[in-house]
Formats: sequence, C-alpha cells, structure tokens
Amino acid sequence: MHDVLLSTHMNFPERELPDNAEPISASDLRERQVYFAVNHVDDQMLIPVVETIVFVGRNKEAGDVGQVYFQDVESHREGVSYDWESSDGPAKFQSGSEEEISHIFDYGHALEVLMRCSLRRQRIVSK
Repeated sequence: MHDVLLSTHMNFPERELPDNAEPISASDLRERQVYFAVNHVDDQMLIPVVETIVFVGRNKEAGDVGQVYFQDVESHREGVSYDWESSDGPAKFQSGSEEEISHIFDYGHALEVLMRCSLRRQRIVSK
C-alpha cells in the first residue's frame, strides 16, 4: 500500500487590510449568531484576547434601552438560555450599550484585527 500525502499548506489570498478595525454595527447583530470579542491587553496592541460569543438579544431586563446581550459559546451550545437556573450548568452573560460594542466582530473582521496584530508584531521583532 502506498501512503497518500496530503498537502498541509494552504494559500490564503492576499488582501488589503483597512486602516481601522470594522466592528459589527448594533443594527447588524442577529440573534443566535456567533461573534468574536477582540481586545488587547497592551497599549501597543500586540497581545490580543479573543472570546467567542453568541448574540442572545436586546433589552432583556426591565428598563433596558439600547442594551445588547451576549453569552459564552460553550453554554449556548449546551442549550442554556438567558433565563437559566444554576442547575442548568455554568453560563456567562455580558451586556452593554449598543454604542459600546466597538470590540465585537464577525469572523472575517476579527481575522483582520488579528492580521493587523501579526503585522505589528513582525515589525517589532524585525527591529
């Protein structure tokens, strides 16, 4: 028998990155869709922290106006909903103003944030 060698190299098409990150707009958020919260722990934006989250809705609490809610992807996949009981299992929910979601991206735009970070890191290493 001959072993079949599969190529482990892929070519990603070249693209021009926008100068600024393009977060998702609040009006484009769709319930039950996966998004990525991308933050940096340093001022040089060399160390990213990426969290996969699910948009679970707007204005979930009495008196809410312009609030958006996200849930950790693991508990969402386990079927835990916003009105969960602790016996349903662990879950992490986050909420914030629609104007404060400048760190929430769809997959493609989160990837661009990470590519810009990679380029910044390469410039620092090569110096």
